[in-house]
Amino acid sequence: MQTYDVLVRGSGCVGRSLALALGAQGLRVALLGTVDASESQREDLRSYALNAASVALLRKLKVWDSLPAAAISPVYDMKIHGDAAGALLEFSAWSQGVAELAFIVDAAALEQQLATALRFAPHVQVVDAPVPAALTALCEGRASAARAELGVRFDVKSYGQRAIAARLRSEQPHQGQAQQWFRSPDVLALLPIEAPEPGASYGLVWSLPEARADEMLALDVPEFEAALNEVCGGAVGGLSLVSGRAAWPLALARAEPLQGPGWVLLGDAAHLVHPLAGQGLNLGLADVAALTRVLEAREAWRPLGDERLLRRYVRERQLDTWAMGELTDGLLRVFASEAAPLRQLRNRGLNALNSVSPLKRWLTARALGA
Repeated sequence: MQTYDVLVRGSGCVGRSLALALGAQGLRVALLGTVDASESQREDLRSYALNAASVALLRKLKVWDSLPAAAISPVYDMKIHGDAAGALLEFSAWSQGVAELAFIVDAAALEQQLATALRFAPHVQVVDAPVPAALTALCEGRASAARAELGVRFDVKSYGQRAIAARLRSEQPHQGQAQQWFRSPDVLALLPIEAPEPGASYGLVWSLPEARADEMLALDVPEFEAALNEVCGGAVGGLSLVSGRAAWPLALARAEPLQGPGWVLLGDAAHLVHPLAGQGLNLGLADVAALTRVLEAREAWRPLGDERLLRRYVRERQLDTWAMGELTDGLLRVFASEAAPLRQLRNRGLNALNSVSPLKRWLTARALGA
């Protein structure tokens, strides 16, 4: 049996990106999972918000510039609405001195392009069973079986919420503007996308308490559209549903430890955060970039699975992932509370933050991965 340098377990975006990145170093990589370009034909309602650092990684992997133009929508402006009249926080790429705040990418198109790139990666072999390797990278997602087999603790705090995803068409052009409504206890985000109607479509991510999410999923299309338009208040024109609806449970989670002799965790197998900041895949791709750098810079005599080497990766990533988890958790707690004094404070806080340009620039830099 052939021996590999790295076994990547998991063939989602994080696993595929890691396999491509390490294969580009000349390492012999085995990717355990299904990589089938035809899988993108199924309806995938997810949209990813990618920051500049994630785009730079995908461009380096020769994936980004091969994506169809219709799969990418730049975000030039973002409006965050509170749950009181006039409570608003606005970000614009122009005022922050950047070309765009983020890119919204069709999930199916990204996965398909990663699959295509893997077919032309000479050092990557897709396998259907575990194979011997000096290092095993676990990128299997939140339900990682291999993580459980290793006895890694995965502390999960359920939010008692589900995120509903769908595709929408608007009566008005989105003009590259993302919108988000914080309403106790739910969060609704509209992400500008180019399909099915270029310039006038959105990806929906609506986080709701589980019981309410079940009710929304059970509504017929006109009732769902009415509830959606009531939240948005006409800010983006009338919205209509142009897809099915999907949902998944939301939680905050961290794995401990993140590495051991010959193995390491990345992506959702290592950490989960609430989607309100759109940073889930950005964190996973930042893991990929960090581990790639650490392995490339290792001493020639040091094995790939050496614990001291892998601890360098953990030190680089641990603070950022912890901070993002705490930030999203804290924001959710503040905006989910229905207590009147806190409601008044948070809405005043949005307006106060909106007038502090240096702090807005700092927040933008963090979101961009700078």
